[in-house]
Amino acid sequence: MTDRSRQIIVTVSAVVMIVGTLFGTGVIGTRVEETAGGSLSATATLIAPAVPAFSIWSVIYLGLVAYVVWQWLPRNAASPRLRATGLLAAFSMVLNAAWLLVTQVGWLWASVVVIVVLALTLGELVRRLGVPAEVTGIERVVVDGTFGLYLGWVSVATAANITATLVDSGVDPAIDIAQWLAVIVVAVAAALGVLLARTLGGRLGVALAMA
Repeated sequence: MTDRSRQIIVTVSAVVMIVGTLFGTGVIGTRVEETAGGSLSATATLIAPAVPAFSIWSVIYLGLVAYVVWQWLPRNAASPRLRATGLLAAFSMVLNAAWLLVTQVGWLWASVVVIVVLALTLGELVRRLGVPAEVTGIERVVVDGTFGLYLGWVSVATAANITATLVDSGVDPAIDIAQWLAVIVVAVAAALGVLLARTLGGRLGVALAMA
């Protein structure tokens, strides 16, 4: 695949992501927290992220748009890092839109499949970036920072998505049991954060998003 083809695919994928976001934010469709009977709202489960936490998406989307522009700069067209990760970045944007669209129709188990694939895609993307020891400060922010935040947040969101889907499917333990289960899920998410830190070289973006 040529560098130009990759750049176009990434750009088209970003457009698809933006359209999906218009649905998810209620500009075209229904806001995510109102879909599926409110199963994905901030109060649906004990581990659902609080409303202010979702503001991280503004930073992630801004970073992704900056990434699209960055990969079009002539000096970056042949970047080995972008060649290794460009298609994964594009796939992640399409998956982002797909998640928003399947939740619009209330397909929660489908949303679980999509977000798990998204998390795995981002994990492989960040792994391929390697340790950003020899890149510029701007690239660290635009590329490593953006996808670090993206991976960290999606890792947490995956746990919340699975929990919300189980609750929506009728899993309804007594409150005492539910609280212990919530603690266990948070502990698993924390362990995942440690695993990501060890395998990906301790990336600040991942840690910040998960925290």
